[in-house]
Amino acid sequence: MLRLSRKVWTQLAILATVTVVATAIMAFGFVKVPALLGIGRYTVLVDLPASGGLYPTSVVTYRGSEIGRVKSVDVTSTGVRAVLSLNSATKVPADVSAAVHSRSAVGEQFLELTPAADANGSKLLADGAIIPTGRVSVPVEIGHLLDATNTALMAIPPDNLRTVVDESARAVDGLGPELGRIVDGFSSLAIDAGKNVGPITTLIDQSPPVLDSQVRTADSIRTWADRMAAITGQFRAQDAAFAGLLDAGGPALNEGKQLFDRVAPALPVLLANFVSLGDIAVTYRSDLEQLLVLYPQGTAVMSAIALADSGVKQDYRGIYLDFNLNLNLPPPCNTGFLPVRQQRAPSEVDAPDRPAGELYCRVPQDSALNVRGVRNIPCESKPGKRAPTVEMCDSDEQYVPLNDGYNWKGDTNATYSGQPIPQYPPGVSAPGDPPPRIDSLPALVPYDPETGTYTGPDGKPHTQGDLVVDPGPRSWQSMLVPPG
Repeated sequence: MLRLSRKVWTQLAILATVTVVATAIMAFGFVKVPALLGIGRYTVLVDLPASGGLYPTSVVTYRGSEIGRVKSVDVTSTGVRAVLSLNSATKVPADVSAAVHSRSAVGEQFLELTPAADANGSKLLADGAIIPTGRVSVPVEIGHLLDATNTALMAIPPDNLRTVVDESARAVDGLGPELGRIVDGFSSLAIDAGKNVGPITTLIDQSPPVLDSQVRTADSIRTWADRMAAITGQFRAQDAAFAGLLDAGGPALNEGKQLFDRVAPALPVLLANFVSLGDIAVTYRSDLEQLLVLYPQGTAVMSAIALADSGVKQDYRGIYLDFNLNLNLPPPCNTGFLPVRQQRAPSEVDAPDRPAGELYCRVPQDSALNVRGVRNIPCESKPGKRAPTVEMCDSDEQYVPLNDGYNWKGDTNATYSGQPIPQYPPGVSAPGDPPPRIDSLPALVPYDPETGTYTGPDGKPHTQGDLVVDPGPRSWQSMLVPPG
């Protein structure tokens, strides 16, 4: 009797184990023996108007995933009935529609189940359920499509069709990579559209109002198109001039660029100044309008009265011109400026910074002195108010004069009103009063040699009659010789 060794028995055991595992994988993984035996499966009937190329063992999909196969396709008195074997693990709503599609150009058909929009809460497909013909669609038979295509091609004269084919070949000749990129781009677009179905659906749902607005404005669009056609027609008629403009435009643009490059450092400052000037123009818009209205009328009046006086026999005479200067009538306004001992001497030639505050004639607004002074400028932001500064116009502060305008009151650096000189904007404190400029020449003040009266730096009248010595009669020759 032949006795097998332990090694052979081990090898036989391993072979048997591998055979059993492979058979199980084949039976359950590929052959799907449980499905063949009906385990974990249920049957659904589909009534089709035509087979549409569907055949037994065709794939059945739901939401893109395979859930079963077609067991059989039988002809009935009203059409075709397909028997489906579906996987029980996949829950399919009862309210579904079925459509036959093709997987490839060779006609590999499959059946796709699509749930209704509101099928989430409906019942599920059960064993023996029937999908009626009203919820089934089949593709157009390729034979009918080929017949229709052939009929359309027969309607075209062969020579013209050959011309179309030849021209099409020339149009796409050598454009394989470009066409490939176009196809790839459309594929990517379709994939992205599939990922954004919700927004695209919303866009489609909300597009009717936009399209309706286009329909309502059809006349305006047609008018715009006609005018655009007229403009393009003018361009076509003036093609040579337009081409010349384009030819000369390049050098002109280069010159303009070079100009802007040269003025680039100063251009921002200039534009900033223009902005400030524009703000001023907006603020004083009414005054500018009045000036533009009155200036032509004033110019016309001046042109009418500016006639020569000599040789005119009529009573009407033109502008009367004389040389009566009326000096010191009215006297100059000194109120609101620096006191005499703080004023610069005429002999100094340096250029110091101007005082931080405002220096102007600060007499009452109804005074006869300097009636056109800055104190009487109307406020644009507050009609009826007059103030010397924009800050005072915009605030609730009212103009307060220093005195009646003819003489100083108080000491040399202040007034009885307590206001500083110069006047500082609201919220800015005035620095300490500067010391008197004793090193400077005293400024000229009005002096009456007949009475010897003058106004001193303290604002008070003084009398001193020996300031001018009468040298007696002098000849004009002695006036040309220096004293001594």
